[in-house]
Amino acid sequence: MEPAIKISQGISDTECYESLSKQLTGLFTKEDRDITNLANLAGVLKQSFDKISWVGIYFFDGDKLYLGPFQGKIACTSIDLGKGVCGKAARDKETVIVQDVNKFPGHIACDAESRSEIVVPFLRNDNSLYGVLDLDSTEYNSFNETDKIYLENICNFLAKEILKD
Repeated sequence: MEPAIKISQGISDTECYESLSKQLTGLFTKEDRDITNLANLAGVLKQSFDKISWVGIYFFDGDKLYLGPFQGKIACTSIDLGKGVCGKAARDKETVIVQDVNKFPGHIACDAESRSEIVVPFLRNDNSLYGVLDLDSTEYNSFNETDKIYLENICNFLAKEILKD
């Protein structure tokens, strides 16, 4: 399969997510390995939104979060539950939006240029944690309820329909 995602330039985030949502079912397949699907998720999000400076997936091994596929600068390789934005989202199994990472208690600064962040958990059908999707921006206030809704839909689709491990 030769995946091709087409996103028009100069459209709103909502329009971009709507366009992506229609195309993603062809990009992700149960036949591919989880790491392959998640690498493509990181790639498609990074190429579709100029506001994203870093996007990656952290896998949960039952104890900690471990770095998986990502796009952007090098990153922290492991994160304890409850630590930083990723650890909080993983522990609470809830999306966390941070408009100014400098005001988030215990923020883990893998990239000193990061200013805002959204982290979305991947929850399986039994509500167990698979991992988290982490997006950073070098601009303040980059992520909002629109991002939350669409990214949760993408993560839920992947965790419940595509991901195996």
